[in-house]
This record gives sequence, structure tokens and C-alpha cells, in this order.
Amino acid sequence: MVRRHSPVAPAPRILLREGLTLKMDDASFFQLNSPQNAVVLTILLAFAGYLVTFWSSRVMARRADRLRLVNQRLNEFYGPLYVATVAGNIAYKALLAKQGKTRCHPIRDEDLAEWVLWMKSIFMPLNDVREKIIIENAHLIVEEEMPQCLLDFVTHVVGYKALLLKWAEGDYTDRRSMIGWPPEFDVYVERSYRALKAKQTRLLHNFLWRFWRRIFPRPKT
Repeated sequence: MVRRHSPVAPAPRILLREGLTLKMDDASFFQLNSPQNAVVLTILLAFAGYLVTFWSSRVMARRADRLRLVNQRLNEFYGPLYVATVAGNIAYKALLAKQGKTRCHPIRDEDLAEWVLWMKSIFMPLNDVREKIIIENAHLIVEEEMPQCLLDFVTHVVGYKALLLKWAEGDYTDRRSMIGWPPEFDVYVERSYRALKAKQTRLLHNFLWRFWRRIFPRPKT
């Protein structure tokens, strides 16, 4: 009895130039131990690593630029402005408490000497510090346009400078600046300072830290 052998499918061939052929096993391309595949895998991994490095470098560079601007705004504008404002408010409340008043005006005759002393030695030096910060570092404000409360503060200080010249000549008919204190100034300074400090904290912590805090937030006290 003659056995018939089933036909065997020819091995796949790859056509090369000049009529040459190369036999290749069907599964050999997917074998990780193949030298050719190892080279391809190495190239792919290297390219992927380059993309990750390039992306992370750009992200970190942008974050560094934003952090640098936030630090400059805090160090040269909103930080000193906030400290001088808080110090001025504390001194103002202390003076009112000493005089047994809830507001400075009207300035009574018996309070005039002490009011002039505090204005010359405490309030005006703090005003001068804040005025200098606003004028010399106006380019660091967060808003696109100068906030009106900052302009009102500068004009308020200018009014007191004119008043102090009159006091120096012995004229105390006017006891306060003709230009009133802008009530929005303190609110703006504190709000801007706190917002920048929060932004600084976010930029200082990396992505993994923020991700961890989102999963495990700090307990509220």
C-alpha cells in the first residue's frame, strides 16, 4: 500500500534585489531572542525614552519659569506690600485703643500731638515703603492694568506729604489727608498675596506629590 504524503506548504520567502530569496520562519519575527528584533526593540525603547525626556524637560522648564515669576512677585512686590500693610493696620489699631476710639477722625485737640507723632514716625514711613514698591515695581502686578486701589493709595500718600509740609510750618488746621484712605487697598493686598503663596506651593510640589494628596488628602482640623 502506497502512502501518499500531504503536500507541504512552502516556507514564506522574502524577495530581495537581483532575484535572491531568503527563507523566514513565520514565528521568527515575533521571537524576542531574534537579534534583529532585539535591535528594533532597543531602538523603539530609546525613542520612547527620548520622547518622555523631551516632554518632561519642557514641562519642568515651563514650571520653572512660572515659579520664577511668582517668586519675583512675592519677593519684590506683594510680599513687602503685605507685611507693611499688616504692620500699619496693627499700629493703627493700637493707637485707636490707646486713645479709646474706634476711628481716628475726628482728631481731637487733646489727641493731636500724639497723632502727629505717630503719623511722622510710624504711618508715613510705612506709607513711603508701600508707595516706593508700587511705583518702582508696577510691572510685577498680576493684573493687566493697574488696580484702582493702588492708584488711590499713592494719591492718598501724596496728600499726606503735602500735609506734613504744612505741619512743619506750624499749620495744623488740616489734620488728615485731603484724599481719603482707599478701603479696597487692604483687601486687594491680602487677597493677592495669599493667591500667589498658594500658587507658589503648587508649583514647588511635583506632580506625584499633588497626585498623592488627591488620593490621600490631609485631614481637616
